[in-house]
Amino acid sequence: MEHTRVSIDPARFGHVNRVKALKRQMYGRANPGRLRKRVLLAD
Repeated sequence: MEHTRVSIDPARFGHVNRVKALKRQMYGRANPGRLRKRVLLAD
């Protein structure tokens, strides 16, 4: 079985971390539509 190396795109990785941080901030007080707006405004 051959192992392949996965390259990580720094820009995408940063965006994912930002989205996760927003999810943690809004946990329990936002619906998915509101979270989507926050993510779009954060960019």
